Amino acid sequence: MSRFKKLSHSIWHCQYHIVWVPKYRKRILEGKIANAVRSSIYANCAQQEGEVVEMNIQIDHVHLIAMIPPKVAVSRFIGRLKGKSAIRVFSQFKHLKKSPYWGNHFWAEGYCVDTIGLDSEMIRKYVKFQKIKEQRSEQMSF
Repeated sequence: MSRFKKLSHSIWHCQYHIVWVPKYRKRILEGKIANAVRSSIYANCAQQEGEVVEMNIQIDHVHLIAMIPPKVAVSRFIGRLKGKSAIRVFSQFKHLKKSPYWGNHFWAEGYCVDTIGLDSEMIRKYVKFQKIKEQRSEQMSF
């Protein structure tokens, strides 16, 4: 089986490592809120004909490795993921919207994106095990 996917006039294998944070980098992405974000990302990624390769939701940021078809702009893809997940979070957790610092924005502006080429396995391991590394560093700081 080929690693490439097919469209009507192209074959492709476009993987991106994307990172974004909640507004003010609030440490809020845990429990039910993280689960709502996760399910929204999976659903919206599939709607845009993308695929979640690896995802890690930390308490204050999201790491996503996604395959995005070349006909979909990365900026539009991530904008939709962030927008739809914010709508879901605010509709399920109405108490968040009452806080004056959120306004109508759950996520901070912007994101970080990098293409994945030959080092994809290394990046995949980084995303998968970053939580363990972060927990160890927090324990060492105490």
